[in-house]
Amino acid sequence: MEKKILQLLARLREVEEMLGHPEVFSDQKKYRILTQEHSYLHEVKTAHEQLQSSQKQLAENQELLKEESDPAFIEVLREDILQQENRIQELNKQLENLLVPPDPNDNRNTIIELRAGTGGDEAALFVGDCVRMYKLYADKMSWRYELLSCTAAEIGGFKEYVMVLSGHNVYRFLKHEGGTHRVQRIPETEAQGRVHTSAITIAVLLEPDEQTEVDIDERDLRVDTYRSSGAGGQHVNTTDSAVRLTHLPTGIVVYCQEERSQHKNKEKALRLLKAKIDEAERQKTQDAIDSNRAMQVGSGDRSERIRTYNFPQNRITDHRINLTKYNLDQVMEGELADFTTALVAHFHQQRLE
Repeated sequence: MEKKILQLLARLREVEEMLGHPEVFSDQKKYRILTQEHSYLHEVKTAHEQLQSSQKQLAENQELLKEESDPAFIEVLREDILQQENRIQELNKQLENLLVPPDPNDNRNTIIELRAGTGGDEAALFVGDCVRMYKLYADKMSWRYELLSCTAAEIGGFKEYVMVLSGHNVYRFLKHEGGTHRVQRIPETEAQGRVHTSAITIAVLLEPDEQTEVDIDERDLRVDTYRSSGAGGQHVNTTDSAVRLTHLPTGIVVYCQEERSQHKNKEKALRLLKAKIDEAERQKTQDAIDSNRAMQVGSGDRSERIRTYNFPQNRITDHRINLTKYNLDQVMEGELADFTTALVAHFHQQRLE
């Protein structure tokens, strides 16, 4: 690991030198690529320097402990040694994750689509719980999120919820969330206290940017408008502001009813449609399972699952990497990093092999 870090630090010096040349500013594409690389390399440098500082502090404290006779000061040193050991462990893990090379798509806007699968009302409630979980995770990561489309369920939660997230490394840490998520818990309506198993599906899509803009011919679109309605069919408004778009060549259908303006709803629906068309195109050219939307979503059946959330035991398990933790309550509050970073490292190692 140390050898790789030294290579990256040498590359940082090269990038800083290149960014100092005036001609780089005239080539905006090259400048953007270099600034992104500089940001990543500087992150590696900062973590490495913090690791070296903690290692030095630990060594000094261990030496002092050998010579110290004052019981009170010995206790202080032992506490500090424990803190430094934990800090070194965290920094080593952080560096291991940073050594997974950046992907050009890491910072791309990411659309996450959650749908209730097997389990009826309980699945819809869990969609609502997961929407909250991802929003709290986004807050911790300083990402922004925006609702594109949703269908509320009568009992609460959502039959479907689609949002776009943007920020540093958003796709890097969310791209492996796609698949069937299984939940085991006692529903509030369950009188006998029996644990029910439900499932939701999650799809993760890249929102096309300037470099991958998807052109859609208006003649290939069927545009239907209708009245927006909430759970239970209550009218949100009395005008036909909701929009459903059907892309005739692919048969992809999207809709949006969140805005009062038909124009804004069509704009949001188009963003989602472009992302789905882009994903369908990439499916044809990429063989990797984690880029294949049909594979990652599955049928929403209980048996197809990438992750299980067991509420009675406060247990969460990611079946792809055999990682189990007993802090489900914290994960539902947005503490997802242990899983997302481990998945990035796992799939990178899998590609290397």
